[in-house]
Amino acid sequence: MAIVSADVFDAACPSRRALELISGKWVPLILPALEAGPLRNGELLRKLDGISQKVMTQTLRDLERHGLVRREDMRTVPPHVQYHLTELGRSLNVALVALDRWAEQHHAKLDAAARRHDAAAARA
Repeated sequence: MAIVSADVFDAACPSRRALELISGKWVPLILPALEAGPLRNGELLRKLDGISQKVMTQTLRDLERHGLVRREDMRTVPPHVQYHLTELGRSLNVALVALDRWAEQHHAKLDAAARRHDAAAARA
């Protein structure tokens, strides 16, 4: 297999699709939520306040399709399904957890900067 150099700044680069996948609203939350171990759909819904069942299902299917999560059907009645991080998902999760911690540490500074900017723009 030939190694192709990637350049995310090139519009034709396939790495752009990877960035589109991981920059979705819920991906930076779903993967870190699975860091401690597998979770059922309902557990994920409770952990990720604000996500709808429809969006959760669509996002999990997309993550499974791209090899970031694995869906495990426990073959029970009632149905019991768990979601796990794959090795690829764990490798991405390192960056996403860091991004989540950054957001937790700096959200107040971002909000303050936006208020200052808006106030200055209103005066202009």
